[in-house]
Amino acid sequence: MFGQTTLGASSVSSSASRVFRYEVVGLKQNQETDKNKFSIRRSGSVFITVPYSRMTEEMQRINRLGGKIVKIEALTAAES
Repeated sequence: MFGQTTLGASSVSSSASRVFRYEVVGLKQNQETDKNKFSIRRSGSVFITVPYSRMTEEMQRINRLGGKIVKIEALTAAES
């Protein structure tokens, strides 16, 4: 079931296994994106998949790149 955890040293917490998809618009090319091997299109949506533990870090990165998050959705194991 979604959100349930098991007890034990080898178990993974529910937050560690959760994955989210951001729909982002307005990303633009800058010094940070120049490090990528591909260019960023200014128009259209970009979908970025991130684990729960990196959500805040990724939001800050998107903000620095000039993007705007228009939608955040939780993904199931089958979708990710």
